[in-house]
Formats: sequence, C-alpha cells, structure tokens
Amino acid sequence: MPYEQTVGITKTEYYKMDEDLPLEKGSSLKKPTIAYETYGKLNKEKSNAILICHALTGDAHAAGFHENDEKPGWWDIIIGPGKPLDTNKYFLICSNVIGSCNGSTGPASINPDTGVEYGLSFPMVTIKDMVLAQKKLLEHLEIPYLYCVIGGSMGGMQVLQWTLSYPEYVRNAIMIASAAYTTPQQIAFNAVERHAIEEDPYWNKGDYYHSEKTPEKGLAVARMIAHITYLSNESMYEKFGRELQDKDSFSYDFSNEFQVESYLDHQGSSFTKKFDANSYLYLTRALDYFDVKEHRSLQESLTPIKSRMLIMSISSDWLYTDKYMEDIALALRQNEVDVSYSKLNSEYGHDAFLLNNGQMNYIISNFLSNASVKDVMSHKVITLNSSKNITDAAKLMLENNKTHIPIINDDEEIIGIITAWDLSKAIAKDTNNIYDIMTEKVYTCHENDSISHVTQKMRKHRISGLPVINDDYKVIGSITTEHISNLVEK
Repeated sequence: MPYEQTVGITKTEYYKMDEDLPLEKGSSLKKPTIAYETYGKLNKEKSNAILICHALTGDAHAAGFHENDEKPGWWDIIIGPGKPLDTNKYFLICSNVIGSCNGSTGPASINPDTGVEYGLSFPMVTIKDMVLAQKKLLEHLEIPYLYCVIGGSMGGMQVLQWTLSYPEYVRNAIMIASAAYTTPQQIAFNAVERHAIEEDPYWNKGDYYHSEKTPEKGLAVARMIAHITYLSNESMYEKFGRELQDKDSFSYDFSNEFQVESYLDHQGSSFTKKFDANSYLYLTRALDYFDVKEHRSLQESLTPIKSRMLIMSISSDWLYTDKYMEDIALALRQNEVDVSYSKLNSEYGHDAFLLNNGQMNYIISNFLSNASVKDVMSHKVITLNSSKNITDAAKLMLENNKTHIPIINDDEEIIGIITAWDLSKAIAKDTNNIYDIMTEKVYTCHENDSISHVTQKMRKHRISGLPVINDDYKVIGSITTEHISNLVEK
C-alpha cells in the first residue's frame, strides 16, 4: 500500500545564520541556528518546494526514521512516496522553530555573550519571528518561492503568518486546526500550564541547566493539562471510558484509580525526557501574543493574502473550534481569495490531524493536485521589443540563458516569439530583422489555466515552455516543463 511507504532514513541538518535575526519586539537573536530536514528532490526550476510547519512541541523530524529509532517522524502518515505530501513530486522542508529545544536556538542554547545557557535571558519570540527565521533558511537553501506551506495548530498560525508576511512568496497554503488569534480561554490554559512550571521548586527562575534536579514535575503537569485540550470527550470515552487501572474495584484513595489518570501521568513524565521547561514557557507565550487582527476586522487584517488557501477544521476540536476556521474562510472569500474550506469529521479532537485519516489525506491531495499556472510560473519575464534586431535578441538570450524570447510591440502585447533555432535562420537569410525570422503564431496560456491543461498543450505541440499572458495579451510570466516537473503524473 502506498500509504505505508516511508522516506527511509533521514538526518537533521543545521543552518547557522551568519547574521543576527531581528525580532518583532525590537531586540535580536545573535546568529541563531535552525535545525531542519528535507525530503524529496528539488526540481530544476525550484518550483516544487513545500514548507511544513510543526505544532507547539514538534520538531524538524517530520518523516522517515532516524538511525536506531523505532518510531518515524511526527507527520510520517502524510509524507512520503504516494502520500499526500508526495516525495516523488515535492521537495519538502521542515524546520524546528526558534525558541524550541529540538536543534534550533532556544533558552537551553548557549548565549554567545555569556558562554552559558540563555535561560530567561533568551529574548521573547513571536510567531512572526519564527516565520522570519524560516524565511532566512529558505533563502539559504535558495528556494525562490514556496509551492505550498502547510501546518496544523501552532503550525497553522505560522502558515497564516507566512501568507501575510510574504504574500508574493507563497503560492498555496494549507491551515489546519488553528486560528487567526489566540482566544482568552486558550491564554488561560497556557497561563495555568506555565504556572505549574514556575511553581516547581526546581525551576529556580529558569536557572536549572546545571542542577541535579530540574522542574520535571511542573513540566509534566503542564503537559498533562495541555494534552487534555488536544483530546475530545468522545475520544477519551472510546479509549478509556471509566475503566480502572490494574484493579477491579475502587481503592478510595488518591492513587491513579482510572486508566485515563495513568495515561495522562505517562504523557507528562515521558514529555519531560524530551522537552525543555523554559522552551515551553516561551512557546506558549508566543501563542498568547498571536493575533493577526490587531484591533482591525478579520477581513481587513487578511487583505494582504494572495495565496490560494485550504482551511481545514476538525469537528470535535474544542481548542480551535470550527467557528474560528470558518470565520477565516469567510473573510478570505470576502477578500476574493481563492479559498477552500473543509471540516474533518473525527472524534479524536484537536490531535486528529496527526492521526492517519483517509479523509484528511484526500482533502490535502485533492487541493495540491488542482494546481494552476500561477502556482508555479516564473514572474521574471524576459521580452524583446519588436523594434530591436536579431543581434539584440542573441545578446539577450546569451545573457539570460534563454532559448525562447517573446516579442512584444510598443503596447507590450505579445506578437511573436523567437528561439535559439530561429537565430540560425537569420544567418541563412543574411538578415538582422526580427520580423524575418520570428514565429508569429505563439502558443500561450493564462495564469488560471490548470497545470494538466498546459502540460497537454506542451506535449501536443512539442514545446518546452509557454509565455503566460493576461487578458490584454501582455506577457506576465512564463512556465516551462521544468516548472511543472514532478507535479503531474507521468
């Protein structure tokens, strides 16, 4: 079965920035390190890159297996050959957010100014800061734009911030089980979770990295509280009911009587072995600060968005209810954004997007497969005015490494095309006049044409690229077989 395939053995890589990262609140983070993993292959035109954004306590290891690991990455259910995020089609990147403790610079990292861990001297970071760090990583990887950015929960907030901060950079966006702002109820849960950590006597105001004891109990309680919000009442009934743990009758004491109590206790204690308490404080605070509205209407705040979007809620999610996702979809429609809205029917609550679900797989696959020319086209247009000559055309091709150049008139309308092959005709005809050799019958496409339609046209006419024109016949971009390589079924 294709959904059982994996990307195999993977390895986390590290990018150390050679400059400081400016932060939203005005300070900066000194030359941070960003942990990331990649899956699949970047095509020649670099048009198939997808950024995966993780949730609160996630990491860069989204798929495949690390050496000697028994469990795959946290989103292996949808990443890999034949899966919705198909590594035969796409080049996938997942990075650990700054402020975390899974490879990227965070409170547990060494402060270059002091030579010891940052602790609470680590600057406050926001979702916008996390996205900026990801943008720096993509620049380092020389990714010119994103075919898609996708994430759930806090990852969904990053997705929305991407479409706002860099609207020209993102062609498609998939936001799952998230919101445009953190609600008072969510802030309240985060506050209680942080309080549990801060009241642990071993927290020591964030200075515990060289102590024998660390705030494990406080962090465990914080995780237990959070985990309750990730589940639904239905899923807890299905998984535990009111069953007792290793006994047939009540003990009438304060031990873990019920299975659900033991489950939460296990979740809390296991979490302390892989996460840093201070990082938990910083990341939950970043959630609190997230609000794209900033005293404006939601419709107005989402005005910059140009990406085609998929908004997906979960029917039993009471942490990020479907109402908040529906409000985003409605505001985007009012702004005439190409948006799709789907509700994932699941009884598993907020965490349903991390579980194997054929419905989610279908929705994501269908959204990504319905790509249009504007999702992958190049906006860098090289054209030549018809008043120029063949020598000008040859120089332009050589300087820009192009084999095809659209010819335009003074109104910038396309009237023909000249190819490298046509230049040889100029020698045979002994002419320097563009009109003597250019092809006047030009096959073109529009930015809203489907990828499959354009691919068929290229195959039919045995050409490797098409100028993209608007309704006024002006060239606004180009698309080649390299742009769409891997994105259509062979």
